[in-house]
Amino acid sequence: VMADLGVSSPQLDQAERGFSFMQNGPLDMRMDNSKGPTAAEWLLEIEEEKLANIIYQYGEERYSRRIAKAIKQAGELTTTAQLAELVKTAHPKWEKHKHPATRTFQALRIAVNRELQELELLLSSLSKNMLKGSRLAVISFHSLEDRLVKQTFRNWSQPCQCPPDLPYCICGLKPLGKVLTKRPCIAGQDEIENNPRSRSARLRVFEFAGKTGD
Repeated sequence: VMADLGVSSPQLDQAERGFSFMQNGPLDMRMDNSKGPTAAEWLLEIEEEKLANIIYQYGEERYSRRIAKAIKQAGELTTTAQLAELVKTAHPKWEKHKHPATRTFQALRIAVNRELQELELLLSSLSKNMLKGSRLAVISFHSLEDRLVKQTFRNWSQPCQCPPDLPYCICGLKPLGKVLTKRPCIAGQDEIENNPRSRSARLRVFEFAGKTGD
C-alpha cells in the first residue's frame, strides 16, 4: 500500500476550492465539496478557545489565540482573501518569505477535512488486514502527519508494554513487523528544484511479518 497524504496541487491552485490565501475564492477548503460544512460555516460554529487550540495544534502557530479572537470578532467570513487579510492584520510577527496566514490555513484545512482522524482510521484498518511480507509506504507533508506515522510504526514494531525492569515479556504483545526506514526518506536537491513542493515530503516504510488479522 502506498499512501500519499499530500493535497493535490491542482486543488490548491484552483481559487474556487478555497484552499489558497494567494488567490481569492470562496472560503470552502473541503476535499469533497459535495458534503460537509465549508470552512466559512465551520468557523461560525466553533468556539473561540477551541479554534485557538486547533490553530495552535494543527498549524503550530504561536499566535493562535490572537488570530482566533480576531476571526471570531469578525463574524461571518466568506472569502479566502478576507481570512488571509484578517490573519495578516492579527499576526504581530511575520517569518521571512512566508505568508503570515500559512499556518492558519493549514490548520483549518486539516480540521475541516478531519485529515488526522482519517489517517488514524487508515492505519488502524491496515494494521488488521496486511499479509506477510506486504509493505506500507506513507508519504507525509507536515510534521503532524509524519509524527503520527512514525509513532504508529514504532508501536507496531515495539508493542510490548511490560515494565522495563522485567526480565522477559509477559504482556504477550507481538510485533507486527519492522520499520524499514530508520529515518524518513526526503527529496534530493534536484527533485526540490524541479518540484518545490516536494521539499516537505517524508517517506516512511513498514514491512509486516504476518497476517495481522490472525
